[in-house]
Amino acid sequence: MNLQFLTKRLFLFVALFVFSTGAIMGQSSKKTLSSKKGSNSGKGMFGFMKKGGKDSPGIENGEVVATARKGWSQPTPYGMVLVPSGSYMMGQTDEELSRAGVNFNKRVTVSAFFMDDTEITNHEYRQFTNSLLKDSVSVLGEDKIMSAYYPDTTVWMSDFTYHSGDPMLEFYFSSPAYDTYPVVGVSWDAAKYFCLWRSKMLNDYRKKQNMYNLPRFELPSESEWEWAARGGRASLKYPWGSPYVANAKGCLMANFKPHRGNYDADGYSYTAPAASFFPNEFGLYNMAGNVAEWCEDAYSDNAVAVTWDLNTVNKDPDEPRKVTRGGSWKDIAYYLETGTRAYELQNKKRAYIGFRCSMRYLGRAVSK
Repeated sequence: MNLQFLTKRLFLFVALFVFSTGAIMGQSSKKTLSSKKGSNSGKGMFGFMKKGGKDSPGIENGEVVATARKGWSQPTPYGMVLVPSGSYMMGQTDEELSRAGVNFNKRVTVSAFFMDDTEITNHEYRQFTNSLLKDSVSVLGEDKIMSAYYPDTTVWMSDFTYHSGDPMLEFYFSSPAYDTYPVVGVSWDAAKYFCLWRSKMLNDYRKKQNMYNLPRFELPSESEWEWAARGGRASLKYPWGSPYVANAKGCLMANFKPHRGNYDADGYSYTAPAASFFPNEFGLYNMAGNVAEWCEDAYSDNAVAVTWDLNTVNKDPDEPRKVTRGGSWKDIAYYLETGTRAYELQNKKRAYIGFRCSMRYLGRAVSK
């Protein structure tokens, strides 16, 4: 075979290969911006997100190049803990024939949210009433503020028959001795207005700092409250995990009425400081006992049938009965169970009902 002929063929083949490779590389170098989306070459799986940002044009060279905006993070609000998402069997955790008809078990799923680690205290609520009296008298009127939103201290007398509640009436909300105790004498309507005030105060500040708004503070839904009380364990009878109200040493695990007339057995005759006793697995204090807590839901005997199974909540403005959960310092152990349901009229104020706030977590919380 002619060696010169083979040499020419080899030269033509190499030249053709180099030309083709150059053309391909030239085409790849002219890829549009959007073609880089999702590329992990040298930038990690989500390297494309570095392209955009708060100052990104969003549209460039006739293509949408918008990615995640910079400057967003959802901080944990002061005094709150993150409750992760989860699924559990909502409803009764022990046999209770008299209430079984209104508390059937139902599997539900709850998205992540933040929750106050304690009930709202007297001194925290005082910031709300002081703010209204300072800034909102011209809008609401002093009479409206005092009658609707100020705690009704007379409940210490009116809620109980033949009871000497004078010292509590005079000092419970006014004295520094009770600053860290849960606020009581507050209606469901007042608790909702507190959430609105707290939300506006926080987001007004963030707006001035050129930060994005956070979700509103709200009362927890009944399903959120129960999931939080269980501490991530699906079928607990009480928030502390044991099926008993006392530990191995005989110490009571919550502030309630353990024996007929013996209110002092747990160490407190009335309410206890909001951070008393041990917190549950989520870091939440007094999810059983101390004061019962308002929830967002309207009460319904057939709530299982009328509510969905994802982020369950029953918002019925025509139903004046609102759900309370957790039991209180005056209740027997049954009301401390994580699955026990109770209610009160939304405009009623009681010496044994308080509340805590929640806030929706945007997105899915990363597990630790």
